[in-house]
Amino acid sequence: MKFESAVRMGVLLVAVAGSHAADKKEQAKAGPQTVDSGSFGVFVNGNRVATETFTVQQQNSESIVKSQLKATVGADLVVQKSDLEITSSGELLRYDWSQASGGSLSVLPNNEFLIEKITTPTSTKPAEQPFLMPSTSAILDNNFFVHREVLAWRFLSGACKTEGGGLKCQQAPSDFGVLVPQDRTSIHVQMELVGKEKVTIHGAERELLRLNLKGDNFLWNLWVDDRNQFKLMRVAIPADNTEAVRD
Repeated sequence: MKFESAVRMGVLLVAVAGSHAADKKEQAKAGPQTVDSGSFGVFVNGNRVATETFTVQQQNSESIVKSQLKATVGADLVVQKSDLEITSSGELLRYDWSQASGGSLSVLPNNEFLIEKITTPTSTKPAEQPFLMPSTSAILDNNFFVHREVLAWRFLSGACKTEGGGLKCQQAPSDFGVLVPQDRTSIHVQMELVGKEKVTIHGAERELLRLNLKGDNFLWNLWVDDRNQFKLMRVAIPADNTEAVRD
């Protein structure tokens, strides 16, 4: 698959797969197309502590990113779900999060604001918190690694192009405004391309494309497979001895 098709498949979440795009009426008949699906194992100090199962689907001009996280905290099983809906140009339509023990939140665009509505297990009416952010802001909620995959696709689409048969990317990092709904906060992050690296995944050595995701107080290393639609394969958070690996 060509680079442009693969990135368009990720960032715009259009399932091209190397062929011409289907007519919208045909897409509607066929139903949603799956762009990516699978699971990430989450490890802390080498021990598996959680599993994130996800799907990324596209239909017509809208895309839905669904994720479920199951984690064991002490003797308790923690289950969280998230649904992210965006347009083909990356604009937020809606974001929902909930946990099995109670509590939920939603984020909706409203003119120049993103409005977050929070419901606690004991509340009778949702609390609202506005953020002066455009609808093109990225969602990077806690615990959901698939959100990082979507941001990586967005970065690659804007920063890279094919030239002379190879991948050419800008050297300077790209800045993104980000909302972290569970923390009820907005931040700025940077993503930059480091280059090809050999990484061991499930005992096999693979050559993957490394990206760095930086914030004021964190650094994450991401590896995507440029031979398989730039899917996210591994994430390392060195400061926390934490990593996520695609199963």
